[in-house]
Amino acid sequence: MLVLLAIDGVLCAIAGAFFLPLRIGTVPAPISAPIAGLALAALVWVGLQWTSSPRVAALPLWTFLLTVGLLTLGGPGDDIVFGGIGVMYYAVLLLIVLGAAPPAFVLWRHVNRSS
Repeated sequence: MLVLLAIDGVLCAIAGAFFLPLRIGTVPAPISAPIAGLALAALVWVGLQWTSSPRVAALPLWTFLLTVGLLTLGGPGDDIVFGGIGVMYYAVLLLIVLGAAPPAFVLWRHVNRSS
C-alpha cells in the first residue's frame, strides 16, 4: 500500500506541474498547487493509517518533492516544464510551498499529538 501511495505522490507532482499554467481568461490561475497540497495531505494521512512511523508515512511527500525536483531539469531538446513570466516565473516555488505545506502540517500534527 505504501508503494502505491509513493506512486500517487509522483502522479500528483506530474499533474500539479502540468496543470500549473492554467489561466482564467488572461489571468494565470495556478490552482493545481493547492489542490496537489490537499491531495498529498490526504495521501500522508492514509499513510499514517498504514504505518506507525511518520517518516514512512511521508513517502508520498518525498516522492512528490523528488519528482518536482526532477521536473526542474531540462529535458531532451532543452524542453522545460516550469517557466514563464510574471507569477509563472515562480511556479516551481509555488508548487513546492503549496504542495508540501498541507502534508507537512498533517505530519507535524500527528507527531505532536503522539508526544
